[in-house]
Amino acid sequence: MVLPRAAKGCNHLIDQTVTILGIESSCDDTAAAVVRGVVGVGGGAILSNVVARQESLHAPFGGVVPEIAARAHAERLDVCVMQALDEAGVPLADIDAISVTSGPGLIGGVLSGVMCAKGLAAPTSKPLIGINHLAGHALTPRLTDGVKFPYLMLLVSGGHCQFIAVEGPDDFRRMGGTIDDAPGEAFDKTAKLLGLGYPGGPAVEREARNGDPTRFKLPRPLLDRKNCDMSFSGLKTALRRKRDRLMAEHGGLQRQDRADMCAGFQQAIADVLTKKSHRACTFFKETYAMNGAVIAVAGGVAANALIRGQLTDMAHDQGFKFLAPPLSLCTDNAAMIAWAGLEKMSLPGFDPHAEIIARPRWPLDKTAAPMLGSGKKGAKA
Repeated sequence: MVLPRAAKGCNHLIDQTVTILGIESSCDDTAAAVVRGVVGVGGGAILSNVVARQESLHAPFGGVVPEIAARAHAERLDVCVMQALDEAGVPLADIDAISVTSGPGLIGGVLSGVMCAKGLAAPTSKPLIGINHLAGHALTPRLTDGVKFPYLMLLVSGGHCQFIAVEGPDDFRRMGGTIDDAPGEAFDKTAKLLGLGYPGGPAVEREARNGDPTRFKLPRPLLDRKNCDMSFSGLKTALRRKRDRLMAEHGGLQRQDRADMCAGFQQAIADVLTKKSHRACTFFKETYAMNGAVIAVAGGVAANALIRGQLTDMAHDQGFKFLAPPLSLCTDNAAMIAWAGLEKMSLPGFDPHAEIIARPRWPLDKTAAPMLGSGKKGAKA
């Protein structure tokens, strides 16, 4: 299929079936996928979804090392792409477009993916579509469940946490977010603090299964503020102080101490996310006057069973339908990037030959003021 430049204000691609190759390399997962769907229509088919994880490379350091991640992406991207095409049974010649994460993320990894995608697109004359990584997460409910716009999305991952009203393929309204650490980052730092290794989220969740969440009194920051903003840095600091006091008093941590700390920390995160999600649902209903609205959750922290359970109950109480993607689509993947590219094709005046650049920072809501703590270089997301 040849994708022509659409005239401004119209789009001749609507209702056409397209097959897209997606490439993702924004952090520590190298991924490629092939997705097929109809432009302008929710619900797609994932023909392949290949992810090469890097946990073993970063585990000795207790977190992602950007230089190691970038080198691994460069070494694995072509392998992942070939595997994705083989598993899908679709040769590159039959791909209609290539969709690639062009930000936000670790710039070395983002550059690796963009250069790989450009290398594939140039000799084949394939259209190349640059995708905001967070838009991939935000649009996943459209891929998996064909959800109609608008809907409420909680993006909760290692680097991001925000409530987004998703009004269209490229129309996102931020309703609140974290002013400091993201929950996934707090999980990773807590795991390192307690000697649990990397990645921290699954490690803390496993340890918490044998713990008492009520033993240690931990703060629920910003719950007194009648908005959707969150903070997790103070929670992590409070946990460190309790750990230091126990170690000073007893010369170390017992296994049960660690389990109780993990359980208390996880419960505090879940309580904050649940309470703030309740407020976001209230604001969403007031803004869009919708009955039977949808709240969806995406990102790596969405895989946490306790958080999913509490959000499910909250959504039911609020009259919302709760959606969470399959666990394979919670963490970074290329299927969501391919789908976001397909969604972008529905925009009026879509240009399949627009130049793309790698961006370390790329806010979803371009009109919202940067969150407190976003840094001198501006909003990350």
